[in-house]
Amino acid sequence: MNLPGGLERLRFLVKIVQRESSHLRATDERLFASPLAPERLQSMDTDHAKAEQLDAFVARFARLHDTVRDKFVPKLLRELQEPVGAVIDNLDRAERLGWLVSIDGWIDRTVSLAACPRVRFWMRCTYS
Repeated sequence: MNLPGGLERLRFLVKIVQRESSHLRATDERLFASPLAPERLQSMDTDHAKAEQLDAFVARFARLHDTVRDKFVPKLLRELQEPVGAVIDNLDRAERLGWLVSIDGWIDRTVSLAACPRVRFWMRCTYS
């Protein structure tokens, strides 16, 4: 089915978001099958499989948020002829339209993951 260019792009972005969500969910189920206690985080220095799962979770979480925030929401707003602006304004609009439960929750989850000391330590050791 050939859709107008904007709708075709939106359909493509929906597929991307669905795929990224599915990958994040699968990683989440494997990584958090048991509680992520401090001892388990410390064991990731030697448990490379779990360390890779944590790395995959962080990367997939960030990629999904980036795609939704930077591509999907602005494109959907444009297609609905809603105003598109700065990221925070777009997310606020998405909340008012009922697409996000809470912009504060969105920001808190993003900042919490980035601020988690063990994740920061892990990312610093992995990418330095």
